[in-house]
Amino acid sequence: MYVADTSALFAMQDLPEDVTIPPGVMDELKRYDDPRVTYWESLIKITHPSKASTEEVQRVARGTGDIGRLSPVDISVLAVAKDVSGVILTDDYSIQNVARLMGLEYKAVGAKGIKKVIRWDYRCIGCGKRFKEDLKECPICGSGLKSVKRR
Repeated sequence: MYVADTSALFAMQDLPEDVTIPPGVMDELKRYDDPRVTYWESLIKITHPSKASTEEVQRVARGTGDIGRLSPVDISVLAVAKDVSGVILTDDYSIQNVARLMGLEYKAVGAKGIKKVIRWDYRCIGCGKRFKEDLKECPICGSGLKSVKRR
């Protein structure tokens, strides 16, 4: 079984058999008026992620620093893949990063894929202070943060 994220479906011309997605992926396809949605709706299974898997994805993503880089839909893709033991189809490096640490199989679509796990910190663009989590602004100087590879 495959679990596809939105970017993978945008990149694909032909849909593999046995694809499931969380509801958010279908919502994104519809929002961007993908003309294939009408045809694909009958071929793609919609699966809601479990709360336990969603919480596990969030925990792992916090550990890598990817939590600020993953959308709620990305998190649900990972959680559904865990629930159904599916192979994730994605070109999103943060999804691949978290999937690898969770022991989930993934296949890069439209991109090469990651070579190794990367852990992220967030650095203030004003004072340079590093943080483990993405904050709205630096609590020291009020500037924005940018993600950087952890040392």
